[in-house]
Amino acid sequence: MSTKTVTSRGASHRGDRTPDSHGFATRPYDLVKEFVIALLVVTLLTVGLAAVFSSPDEKPITMSDWASNAQDDVIATVAGELAGTSASAGYGPPYNTSSEGQTIGGPLTLQKWGGVRIPVDSAKELVLDPLKTVSDPGVTAALAAWDAGSGDQQTKWATDYSEAITKAEGDVAKVEAGEYGPVPALATGFVALAKGGGLEGQLTSSGNFYGGDATKSLLLLSDGAYLEDQARARSLGGDQWGMMNEAGNYPGQPWMWLYTFWYQIPPFNTSDNADAQVWALMMLLTLVLALVPFIPGVRDIPRLIPIHRLVWRSYYRDHPRT
Repeated sequence: MSTKTVTSRGASHRGDRTPDSHGFATRPYDLVKEFVIALLVVTLLTVGLAAVFSSPDEKPITMSDWASNAQDDVIATVAGELAGTSASAGYGPPYNTSSEGQTIGGPLTLQKWGGVRIPVDSAKELVLDPLKTVSDPGVTAALAAWDAGSGDQQTKWATDYSEAITKAEGDVAKVEAGEYGPVPALATGFVALAKGGGLEGQLTSSGNFYGGDATKSLLLLSDGAYLEDQARARSLGGDQWGMMNEAGNYPGQPWMWLYTFWYQIPPFNTSDNADAQVWALMMLLTLVLALVPFIPGVRDIPRLIPIHRLVWRSYYRDHPRT
């Protein structure tokens, strides 16, 4: 039997405690038995609570779902990628150099200092490359027409079509006729590729067998409105305490409230650099917490407000102050 010796100093020994050669009271304690009992209790609680409450896990949003449920949003996103006006195209590091990204106070360009570590050409890698795998003659002709245009012409086609969709309030069927080049045909072919499930593999396969890199697919989804709409419908938006929420009415991670709290109040909830600013504030608060033992006044709080004496009241009762 594996045992642990529990000792206490004293002149008298009660129960099964017997003094050792140094005058300490000892008694046998079965660690294996304690471990097994604790394991069984935790296992039963875990399985039982999981069976009763389950987890509010949502089904993953696929490209096929997106194209089937929000076709116009996919077309608008394709136009934005080709025009270079999408969020990912202008995000900056680590994907491109289109902007400096998140900063603190202007000169502290943290995102830029990180550099472009995951280069992504939004138009080419998120739209054009997947379309090159499609065997449809219409898509092939549209790609040829796109490649034949100059850079400025390509930008004008895509920008005009994107603006026309915005003017039609996102309803592609109401887009006015115009000189959009091959962009509408490319967008239509992209929707068909996504609906058929082929787009998923094109974006996630990155030279490895398992294709587990979801960077491109997440960038593309986030460039559209569908992903955010689904998140907000489940109270997961940034201004809905989404960082710590679970879907529906389930409680989230309470230990994250301090971090996500700052996103709900000015000036962070209106700042373009909120991520960097909140990170800097949390680092400052963490530093203050680490320095508590050295800060006069703050370090005296436990002595002035002795809550610890309530927690350890049995000890202080047996060891009164002299």
